[in-house]
Amino acid sequence: MSVYDLKKTLRGQARDRRRAAAAEAGAGAADRLADNLFKAAAGFGTWSRASAVTGYWPMGEEMDVRPLLTRLAGEGHTVALPVVVGKGEPLVFRRWRPGMVLAKAGFGLEQPPDSEPEIAPDVLLVPLLAFDRRGYRLGWGGGFYDRTLARLRPARAVVAVGVCYAAQEVAEVPITPDDQPLDWVVTDRGFIKIG
Repeated sequence: MSVYDLKKTLRGQARDRRRAAAAEAGAGAADRLADNLFKAAAGFGTWSRASAVTGYWPMGEEMDVRPLLTRLAGEGHTVALPVVVGKGEPLVFRRWRPGMVLAKAGFGLEQPPDSEPEIAPDVLLVPLLAFDRRGYRLGWGGGFYDRTLARLRPARAVVAVGVCYAAQEVAEVPITPDDQPLDWVVTDRGFIKIG
């Protein structure tokens, strides 16, 4: 079985595991995640109130980072959400503010309107289906975050933080040469510095 076929099989298992984790974690998971992110941030290196942070608008049982995004904006951070430019392209990030009306986009996403400025991120909050202690993640298979990190990392220091339920951890995520590792994983139960 190729690594791509293995990933496809594991995605179904990971979705089921995430669904169960979301039900078990309950309503307070998003607030616990936010608290853990702020605890971990002291180790991010260049973290300050001037740090630009990208999040995402959750779909299905993805960890809900909306309370965290609101808290970040309230503390003075520039917050942005991803925008899919096209298939096979890296993401761009547009500014988001609490209360903003989002535009419907492909892949079931909601994103800031094109009138919002692009933001160069310092910290990226990355959704996932599964992760391992090496920092590799299993995503939806589009490669958007891998391409984005491959583009950003040579140009500037960025911190990639996987955000999820602790129960989404697996022993090992199969990887390809294009997979970009995370720098941290923050969950509803704590945080892990990779490397």
